[in-house]
Amino acid sequence: MDAEKLSYRELIKTGTDKLKEANIEEAETDTWYLLEAVSGLSRAEYFLRSEYEADIDEVEEFLRLIERRSKRIPLSYILGNRDFMGFTFKVNEDVLIPEQETELLVEEVLKCCDDKSVLDLCTGSGCIAISISLLGKPSKIVGLDISKRALEVAKENALLLKASAVDFLQSDLFDKINEKFDIIVSNPPYIETDVIEKLQPEVRDYIPRLALDGDKDGLKFYRKISESAPKYLNKNAVIFYEIGYNQGGEVSDILYGNGFTDIRIIKDYSGLDRIVMANFKG
Repeated sequence: MDAEKLSYRELIKTGTDKLKEANIEEAETDTWYLLEAVSGLSRAEYFLRSEYEADIDEVEEFLRLIERRSKRIPLSYILGNRDFMGFTFKVNEDVLIPEQETELLVEEVLKCCDDKSVLDLCTGSGCIAISISLLGKPSKIVGLDISKRALEVAKENALLLKASAVDFLQSDLFDKINEKFDIIVSNPPYIETDVIEKLQPEVRDYIPRLALDGDKDGLKFYRKISESAPKYLNKNAVIFYEIGYNQGGEVSDILYGNGFTDIRIIKDYSGLDRIVMANFKG
């Protein structure tokens, strides 16, 4: 088939077949997103123009992107962005891709963050801190990450989304912090080291290991944060964690052992444990 004479319909079929061969579960959906990125066509426009021949530049770029996706590079890294909490965030191989489950974490913080100071640990792309800043009314919000490259992405997202109230700081957890906050929120690395090698290639081979690896039992960062957090929390403060589906009990025990009370586990949209929150009386 002459690439110069491929119609949009033929591009969709070619791309879908290629991604199915690569065992991409959402082959057709991903093909749609890649065609839209290249051509600018909405789905409604596609149905009106499906038999139109695509420009050769569109064909070449589309096939290039399909080839990248067939190598199991995450779709969001190929597109360079991800929608989260109604905003479009830049993402690349230096940051964890924001997922829908993390929106639940933000929604819980938004219920109590007005006029409160918020510290976002392991901020990555900045999606949590920026969303809280734009959708809530915190008195102060700081995002921390150990990765300089991740913070570059976070700062760019803050600039793009006009979230000027967020301060980003490179720090290994609390190392560079010398003040107290009313709320700590974190989606830390929580996957067991041995489990990472069993994950889908999109995660195992492309997501930064720094954003995934929670050590042997996946609980390293919950321990470190929970042990140190009381020094950096005001009286009557609240801590929020995103957790793995099977970590609710263990994370709750860690918090209880470090003086936190009123511990609650919140389930996600699939009915799995996803958020642990607790109070700190001080």
